[in-house]
Amino acid sequence: MYSSTTPLHFIFYKLHRKTLTETSVNSRRSGIALAMKDRPSIPSSKFGVYVPPHQRLRSVITSSNISSSGPVVDISMTATNHKSNSSTSTRVNSSSQSYLQQSNYTQQQPQKRNSPYDSVDGLSEEGSDRDLQYFFNPGSSASDYIYGWKCKLTSLVHNKDKEELISRDKRDRREYDQISSLASKMGLYSQIYAKVVVVSKVPLPNYRFDLDEKRPQREVIIPPSLQTRVEFSLEEYISQKSGSVDGFRDSAFSRSNSSSSIATDEGFFEQPEPLPQSKSAMEKVLLIRSLQMRSQQETWQESLEGRKMLEQRRALPAYKEKDALLAETSRNQVVIISGETGCGKTTQIPQFILESEIENGRGAQCNIICTQPRRISAMSVSERIAVERGEKLGETVGYKVRLEGMKGRDTHLLFCTTGILLRRLLNDRNLKGITHVIVDEIHERGMNEDFLLIVLKDLLPRRPELKLILMSATLDAELFSSYFGGAPAFHIPGFTFPVQTHFMEDILEMTGYRLTTYNQIDDYGQDKTWKMNKQTPRRRKSQIASVVEDAYKSADFKDYSPETQGSLSCWNPDCIGFNLIEHLLCNICKKETPGAVLVFMTGWDDINSLKEKLQANPILGDTSRVLLLACHGSMASAEQRLIFDEPKDGVRKIVLATNIAETSITINDVVFVMDCGKAKETSYDALNNTPCLLPSWISKVSAQQRRGRAGRVQPGECYHLYPRCVYDSFAEYQLPEILRTPLQSLCLQIKSLKLGSISDFLSRALQSPELLAVQNAVEYLKTIGALDENENLTVLGRYLIMLPMEPKLGKMLVLGAIFYCLDPILTIVAGLSVRDPFLSPLDKKDLADAAKAQFSNEFSDHLALVRAYEGWKNAEKDLAGYEYCWKNFLSVQSMKAIDALRREFYSLLKDTGLVDSNPTTWNAWSYDQNLLRAVICYGLYPGISSIVHNEKSFSLKTMEDGQVLLYSNSVNSRETKLPFPWLVFNEKIKVNSVFLRDSTAVSDSILLLFGGSISQGDVDGHLTMLGGYLEFFMKPAVAKMYQQLRKELDELIQLKLLNPRMDIHTYHHLITAMRLMISEDRSDGRFVFNRQLLQQQEQQQSKPTLSSCPPPSWPSRSENGPGGDNSKSQLQTLITRAGYNAPSYRTTQQKNNQFRAVVEFNGMQIMGQPCNNKKQAEKDAAAEALVWLMGGNHQRGLDSIDHVSMMLKKSKKDHG
Repeated sequence: MYSSTTPLHFIFYKLHRKTLTETSVNSRRSGIALAMKDRPSIPSSKFGVYVPPHQRLRSVITSSNISSSGPVVDISMTATNHKSNSSTSTRVNSSSQSYLQQSNYTQQQPQKRNSPYDSVDGLSEEGSDRDLQYFFNPGSSASDYIYGWKCKLTSLVHNKDKEELISRDKRDRREYDQISSLASKMGLYSQIYAKVVVVSKVPLPNYRFDLDEKRPQREVIIPPSLQTRVEFSLEEYISQKSGSVDGFRDSAFSRSNSSSSIATDEGFFEQPEPLPQSKSAMEKVLLIRSLQMRSQQETWQESLEGRKMLEQRRALPAYKEKDALLAETSRNQVVIISGETGCGKTTQIPQFILESEIENGRGAQCNIICTQPRRISAMSVSERIAVERGEKLGETVGYKVRLEGMKGRDTHLLFCTTGILLRRLLNDRNLKGITHVIVDEIHERGMNEDFLLIVLKDLLPRRPELKLILMSATLDAELFSSYFGGAPAFHIPGFTFPVQTHFMEDILEMTGYRLTTYNQIDDYGQDKTWKMNKQTPRRRKSQIASVVEDAYKSADFKDYSPETQGSLSCWNPDCIGFNLIEHLLCNICKKETPGAVLVFMTGWDDINSLKEKLQANPILGDTSRVLLLACHGSMASAEQRLIFDEPKDGVRKIVLATNIAETSITINDVVFVMDCGKAKETSYDALNNTPCLLPSWISKVSAQQRRGRAGRVQPGECYHLYPRCVYDSFAEYQLPEILRTPLQSLCLQIKSLKLGSISDFLSRALQSPELLAVQNAVEYLKTIGALDENENLTVLGRYLIMLPMEPKLGKMLVLGAIFYCLDPILTIVAGLSVRDPFLSPLDKKDLADAAKAQFSNEFSDHLALVRAYEGWKNAEKDLAGYEYCWKNFLSVQSMKAIDALRREFYSLLKDTGLVDSNPTTWNAWSYDQNLLRAVICYGLYPGISSIVHNEKSFSLKTMEDGQVLLYSNSVNSRETKLPFPWLVFNEKIKVNSVFLRDSTAVSDSILLLFGGSISQGDVDGHLTMLGGYLEFFMKPAVAKMYQQLRKELDELIQLKLLNPRMDIHTYHHLITAMRLMISEDRSDGRFVFNRQLLQQQEQQQSKPTLSSCPPPSWPSRSENGPGGDNSKSQLQTLITRAGYNAPSYRTTQQKNNQFRAVVEFNGMQIMGQPCNNKKQAEKDAAAEALVWLMGGNHQRGLDSIDHVSMMLKKSKKDHG
């Protein structure tokens, strides 16, 4: 569908132009400008203007980066050219930006060589378009063609004011491979976008909205009566506001004259009872407490149980190194300890330190924090140490994880997750009272762990008495040692029983199992996703297969039987191998010695799928013979603990787990391990600003850890479900999370701790993220209003740092409290913070989909979640919660987790003062579905997608990805029509395509009032958002009304955040205007494409052949006119005179019994408006086509028809 205002010259440009167009894009430079604070300035607003990643990339390039004598573009990027394998990424040569030198992905690009075409005779230094036109002629020979492109690209390299070269020529698209190869050799990047070829000095994303001829442009229409009522309420509000500003605000603040402080207390160690103020008295109390602790410890160690426990501890390798470890710790502020599997470092080293301090009379002053990457680790290790000390958990030893804790006033050794310690640092940057910090499993390199290391490194000089111990099973000791200024590294040898290792070739040879193309299909994962979407994807080589392809091809299996070699030739790296796992488990249950089996899988979906398959097996599904358990991070703590229990005699325990079982937790009775060699890992494509969640190969260190799980209590066996050659190709260590995930939450934490510039802080990381990833995160935080243009926290940002969730969810929660609709928003935010509660078993997917559909008739996954939770809560009152979940395919664990998080989030909001103890107040408007949509939009923006309908369904498009799809479990994925123009979504994930998760449909008014900042377009009635990607056209008066209403709403929200106790009911007229707009906007507008704005007179004069054209006529939709008796005749006359075939019409009847027609001519399709009958619909479509051809001019006459016909005819001759 095309806009009715597209000028005539634009159709000639779109359909017939065959000459090369070159576009110069000015660089957005600002000096050396690598730090975020030096980025190009953006117009100030409440919310920052969203800048696409490829434009952010240009902002860090300086003129010195591109020169004829130096290296080609030198930037920190991990992106590769998707169309040309020869394009390589480059890195900034800047010693001041140390973090740009750490990327494991980038490769140093060689300096640009002097090429024979660096100086071309007759080519000016600037390389103007006129100089280049000679070298490119579509009719020239291939050598002349390539030579012409050499000249163009050389000119681009030499021209400091030009960033890229754009061509819309068909031949360039046909010969793209040659152009791409040539560009790569010159150190340039190339990409093809539909009808456009782009060569650039910087890496190019997969999608560029500025080159998309069909990016969404929205014509907004609201009923005149609605406009009148909204304007009246708005005028009443402004009049009231200007008439008595002081009295107006005093009444708003009547409930409170001050705002509440925003603070939290993680309560790491319970504060003792008030101590005497004098120093000597305080020391006396601490001494008494220390003596009591020493007496209790000696009593336990001398007891029979204590002596037995001590004997067990002495058998561990770590105990043999006790004295040496304590000596190292006392001499050094930082100690790095690596201990092999089974050495006992996790349970013993914290005890060594605590016992030593107690023995030396310092027990009361000793406070040790030991961080673990996972909650199950913190809980299980603390429980084990409490047992070894003969105590109840929560006395001397305790734990604290999110929503759970077991600690008391006398706790001196606390195990916690890393995030808990980071939240403690919000209120206590010096960790007052903490004597030792132990960071365990540091080799996993989670984002929180890397962030914590930077903070602790900065803290150590301020706290010289604080001891830091870094521990891991396997780590790059040299890397950590150098990071902490040459800290000593201590190694503890492991103690494990021998483990027999079997790789895929050994398994096949030993068992006689035969792989085929078909018995490796798991009917799960990516293929299952495509099947659910009823789509047929083009088969592409996966990343999993590509990584090991060379190693696999070069492997030699000549020592194995022909049958095994034949099986290996069929091996599919993308499959986990459910059938093979089932076969091996049956063999173990039938033939092998007793012992538990630990099976490493990639994620929850394949754990569930495999579990269902095994339960259907007559042997493995027999509960009298097999105890089948799962272990995943999203499971409830009580369920996770079941894996540690030993089964009854004669029952074999099988645990299906993710990499959560690699380290820290020990399942004592495991004898057999099966390793699929993969793990679900998030990677982040900074150039396209898109996270990707795909299985990836684990590291060698992880494979060794998995193998070691089999030898903890007796000799074991490990089955690696991949060939040895694949293992040899694994990376040594896992890529740090900070290098492969979005950084928004991390950047907000940096600002919350007042750690200075984000980019400067991250430059001090062990291995720092790429610059563009940092820029993307900062731009996002500015766009949502958490940071201002100077990267300082805004008022909203100060609220967000106190809410332990993603910034967008915190923002949603804050607005829900402001507009008195908190209860459903609490449910939505909590639901998006846990695993999806809607289950979808593979064999009952249709039933599960139907169950979910009953919760939603609002075109919203978020509102469906609210309905499901409310139903569960009501069922719980009747003690029927489990039955309710079972009937509706809901996860009981997720519903309970949502319930717990709701309480936690409410408590945090209460501390801020935004809500009080009266639920009636902050739920007054919870019934308003449109207001809930607005709050959801406010939080999830800029996660916005357009909804463009076609005859049978609709298509979705985002700013950074172009065409996207919905996840199959979305309530919106089952709809063929959505009565809204926009979709806000919680997250997008790239698999093969980009999929949107958790979406809600919203209207034009909701987006304009609750999205990002609105900018005035080039003409009255033209508004833009997202840096110009979203364009809205409307009557100037309507545009002015939207802008005024948005301005007042922003001021109200800001005032409420500054004064959280303020009563917004005094803003009655403003809120009435807002609620009218979002509730009565029926989205009557439409999407148009390539709508052209009026150009300035100077631009028109630069095109004399077009500006001299006489104004065409405005066609009639019903009346008679020149060229025929109606618009259909006019269009046919126009098209046939130009020598084209007569237009054809296709009409469909809509659900409201109206008709809508599409007219097609010369390969174009233009849609009309709905009409009461078929004949009128065809006339309307013809009128739309005429308006589009004639450029929207309102003059009429036979001359205009003749003129347009002659222009079309001439164009056909010129380009035929």
